[in-house]
Amino acid sequence: MVNTISVRELRPKLSDILGAVHDRLDRYIITKRGRPEAVIMSIEDYESILETIEIMSDRRLMHSIKQAEKEIKAGKGIPLEKARKELGLV
Repeated sequence: MVNTISVRELRPKLSDILGAVHDRLDRYIITKRGRPEAVIMSIEDYESILETIEIMSDRRLMHSIKQAEKEIKAGKGIPLEKARKELGLV
């Protein structure tokens, strides 16, 4: 959940807000004089966003993903159990 809080409100509640960010993956937009200035989010959330940006910035990887999605829709995929056998995971 995304919440908005002013710097003034944040100060006395910081410990509780960090708990909510960690436990519930809440995000907080911090405002100063009514304008958004910063965001507080969990480190897991932040790392996930960075990873997504990295993947989406890789043109070859995105092309491969889109091609794989087309192949799956066309029925060219293989069943999970067959893939596990071929990879020696069963």
